[in-house]
Amino acid sequence: MTGPTLDEVETAELKDPQAERRRRRAERYAEAASAGWKVWLFKIIALAIIDALAVYALLVLFQEGNWVVGLVLAAATVGVNVVYLVPGLLPAKYLTPGLIFLFVFQIFVVIYTVYIAFTNYGSGHISTKDDAVNALLLQSQTRVPDSPTFPVRILEQNGEFFLLTTDPDTSEYVVGGEERPLEPVDGASATGAPGYTTLDFAGIVANQAAITALAVPISDDPNDGSLRTTDGSSAYLFTSTLEWDPGAGTMTDTTTGTVYTDTGEGAFTAEDGSRLLPGWQVVVGWDNFARAFGNPDIRGPFFAVFAWTLVFATLSVATTFVLGIFLAIVFNDPRMKSKKYYRVLMILPYAFPSFLSALVWAGMFNQDFGWINQVLFGGAEIPWLQDPWLAKFAILVVNLWLGFPYMFLVCTGAIQSIPEDIQEAGKVDGAGVWGVFRYIKFPLLLVAVAPLLISSFAFNFNNFNIIYLLTQGGPRFPDAPINIGQTDILISMVYKIAFTGAMRDYGLASAFSLIIFLLVATISYVAFRQTKTLEELN
Repeated sequence: MTGPTLDEVETAELKDPQAERRRRRAERYAEAASAGWKVWLFKIIALAIIDALAVYALLVLFQEGNWVVGLVLAAATVGVNVVYLVPGLLPAKYLTPGLIFLFVFQIFVVIYTVYIAFTNYGSGHISTKDDAVNALLLQSQTRVPDSPTFPVRILEQNGEFFLLTTDPDTSEYVVGGEERPLEPVDGASATGAPGYTTLDFAGIVANQAAITALAVPISDDPNDGSLRTTDGSSAYLFTSTLEWDPGAGTMTDTTTGTVYTDTGEGAFTAEDGSRLLPGWQVVVGWDNFARAFGNPDIRGPFFAVFAWTLVFATLSVATTFVLGIFLAIVFNDPRMKSKKYYRVLMILPYAFPSFLSALVWAGMFNQDFGWINQVLFGGAEIPWLQDPWLAKFAILVVNLWLGFPYMFLVCTGAIQSIPEDIQEAGKVDGAGVWGVFRYIKFPLLLVAVAPLLISSFAFNFNNFNIIYLLTQGGPRFPDAPINIGQTDILISMVYKIAFTGAMRDYGLASAFSLIIFLLVATISYVAFRQTKTLEELN
């Protein structure tokens, strides 16, 4: 007696969906079992480490009130465990690491940049309103003239410093730190407290800067003032010249009587428009974009920088491509001898790090002792990097030096890939050297290198190194309220707004970053459409 055939089993499974699911589940478990216990052990250990790190991160996030990020992290952790513990799901096991890195290094960065672009995040607007209130009260503190002397001991715990003193009302020992008001500690005495290390004289001297900057609040009310010490043995009461009213949400200057209110713009502001800094981070909507396009002091330099960025990227691609294709044709001539040695010489600029080459060229363009002025122009003092037009010319020359080897290599490969019989057919039809190049070689070459030209344009659109290393964007626009120079391109302008100068405006820099993204995306889309059209024509 024989068992059921394969067709009969499949027919029975089609009639019974539960049987089909049981069969597939059995196949998944069989596949998992065939992997071996070593694979499962490695998987369990790896997931245990990931889960431990995730739990720690969740505790920190929930403690700081970041519920949205915490919930997203929790869902991702559960998803990773399901993917790697449930048998089957083979495609997901391969896709999950890539998706995680894509989200962390690409999607999250874009989302966070968009968020920052709609806030006032920057110098003076870094943290929360509570932190700003405490910072304002601390930075405006002065010593109370008739302050009593508090004998103190300096304690240390986990790298943080604390003051140990006695409460003048209860005479009990209390301990406080930078963000912790004075409070009693069980077992505290005149020499120390359990869980803390008492610093000796050498320890106080070694950490004198941090100890003198320590301000310990008297109570939970910041208006009560704080204790400060200069020698590590005696402390005095300091109170702020600003008075914080939580109920009214105002900050009052007790010396002048000026009242500063929260206007919703992230800073306490008086009626005359003066502000108290630091402020705090708030959502400002489209204000950063309005500043970029609506403020005439910013709009003018911005459009000048944008125009120069387009010119720089276009000329950089055009000049390097023209020189590259010219050299590729010259060194592809079969009559030329020792071509391989000449080609090696041509790609030498490409072999050296670009930032080193830029620094060398910056020295050569030096007005006083540069090689170009001293040797080529007989000691002239030409301000190559100080004059706006000469600086732009110098940047294009250096970028040509750095970029033509790449185009030379690409064009050489594209030319060598063109079939000889097509060129011979053109010659038979009466086309000369220029005709063969214009009507045969160049169109076929352009189809091959057009995507590379587009990518080169996008690269030069954001070519930060060459600008910053040669001119640092200078010379500066004299009337611009932000640090913008006449040789800046958009990316170097964003860098300056975000990371240089006394006032760093991350919100405005993020808004400009989004503008750059949209510009490059639009230009690339149009260019690729034209490339597709070119391919269809050929």
